[in-house]
Amino acid sequence: MSRLPITKTPKPYVGGSFIRSESGRTFPLADATGAFFANIPQCTRKDLRNAIEAAAKAGPGWAKRTAYNRGQILYRLAEMLEARRDEMIGTLVRFGSTKSAAAKEVDATTDRLIYYAGWADKYEQVLGNTNPVASPHFNFTVTEPMGVVGVIAPDAPALLGLVSLIAPIIVSGNTVIALAAEKNPYPSIILGEMLATSDLPGSVVNLLTGFRRELIPTFATHTHLRAISAVAGPADRQALRLGAAESVKRVHFTDLEGAAWFKTEAESVYAIRDFLEFKTTWHPIGA
Repeated sequence: MSRLPITKTPKPYVGGSFIRSESGRTFPLADATGAFFANIPQCTRKDLRNAIEAAAKAGPGWAKRTAYNRGQILYRLAEMLEARRDEMIGTLVRFGSTKSAAAKEVDATTDRLIYYAGWADKYEQVLGNTNPVASPHFNFTVTEPMGVVGVIAPDAPALLGLVSLIAPIIVSGNTVIALAAEKNPYPSIILGEMLATSDLPGSVVNLLTGFRRELIPTFATHTHLRAISAVAGPADRQALRLGAAESVKRVHFTDLEGAAWFKTEAESVYAIRDFLEFKTTWHPIGA
């Protein structure tokens, strides 16, 4: 008797757990041949609100971690991706990538995590400052995380694009709600499995699957999201800008496409700066 294979049920990673959409809705995902692969949960606005609540609770504890510890945790996540390299390459190939292109994307993703892990205990020295002032004061500026940040990931590269947006946000102590690639969300499912077994505290990164048209309005207007990092077309950009203006949040759009995600322009200490607040202190001298 032939054995039926046990197929995986994809689930988004939210609040440190694997969830189904609260509505029970799913949408079909086909592989590169057009064959049915899996039903992907279609997350709703309520799922998004629940994820924001979980991220807000995790934020203070994550922000209080030492910079060195956050760097260690990102480095450990890179180690886990390296250990599951063949599996992730196979996943990307199944959804249309060539083996060489998939290997390049997985390796670039691992390297990007290492890059931002290295900045964890160094960005403060670059982005903070001692300010000369014309008064008897020692004046200095330090950075602080913003809080909960929304991420809208690109459709391609599905893995590298997602991680490239998340890593510079969490390395400084922010938490993230990320909407995975709509066309190929499965790499985010595998990433969620890695996050669940990594040293990253639950709820620091929350990964949703679903449709942009349904979730972007809530991303734009939810007042507990302090900023948004997005790869978006003109219509989505307009919706995000209008909603952000109403709820007073920072919005950063990334214009990288194709091969640009693999280049050095896709990684920078200034990507960390985009999601920091700056606090300036005046300390009297000789008082």
